[in-house]
Amino acid sequence: MTAPFRICFVCTGNICRSPMAEAVFRARLAEDGLDGLVEVDSAGAGGWHEGEGADPRTDAVLRAGGYEHVHAARQFHTLWFDHLDLVIALDSGHLRELRALAPTAQDAARIHLLRSYGPGTAADTVTGPPPGLGTIDDLATADGLDVPDPYYGGIAGFEECLEMIEAASDGLLVAVRAAIMSGTAVTAPARGYDPGRPRTRGPHPSHPPQQKESA
Repeated sequence: MTAPFRICFVCTGNICRSPMAEAVFRARLAEDGLDGLVEVDSAGAGGWHEGEGADPRTDAVLRAGGYEHVHAARQFHTLWFDHLDLVIALDSGHLRELRALAPTAQDAARIHLLRSYGPGTAADTVTGPPPGLGTIDDLATADGLDVPDPYYGGIAGFEECLEMIEAASDGLLVAVRAAIMSGTAVTAPARGYDPGRPRTRGPHPSHPPQQKESA
């Protein structure tokens, strides 16, 4: 049996943008008939919200968009690189953090910005970063491709994020489909990585210090 293609979306705390991207991309895969060939997960660069569900505003915009999602946040770990075919960062800050964590150049080459797959951007492939984003020195050019953090704002910011994620997910789907057809998926499992493990809520620290606005 062919190993599944494995993708992990990463944002700051895994309660706003990355669970939104996970839900949208799962739906895209199901529509395209690829849901049995691809495993999709999400994580946060930090563990502030580990064990929490998605932000209620994320849940609200996903429901309004017709997406189903059950979620508990967790933190991304370096060991996961051995298991993942593609790591998708939601903004340039996450891209920098993830590439700094990558143990090898091959691992770093698996990390891309979600919006690098969006309309109006240079065409990307799963096997190589988009033009201008190939090295740590080029990361400054990625700022215009961020999905902005909506955490400290109102519901409109979450709706904007969903629109950006939906637009980029179509291009990502094309790239993933091509990778599956070419047989580029990795097969080695990473220690400590289990996308199918039960997700439970538990005690957790707070989001990075700053006053959160009411939604």
